Amino acid sequence: MSDIENRLEAIEKRNLRVEQDKAWETSWTRRISITVFTYIIVAMYLLVVGNDRPFINALVPAVGYFLSTLVLKSVRNFWQK
Repeated sequence: MSDIENRLEAIEKRNLRVEQDKAWETSWTRRISITVFTYIIVAMYLLVVGNDRPFINALVPAVGYFLSTLVLKSVRNFWQK
């Protein structure tokens, strides 16, 4: 292969990787996973510190994160305009 063909192949591989990264960043799988992990970690922390209702109180940051992911898309679109 020539140098140009090698460079073109490298660019195409990079573009594919960037597209996959972008798809992951905006995916529902990522949003839900982070929401669930946030809930689990906060609930465990609240259990350790002796919170009265750790499983209910852990919903606040988890739901807050999830809702922020929904709103931020609108904020970004407004900002881009």
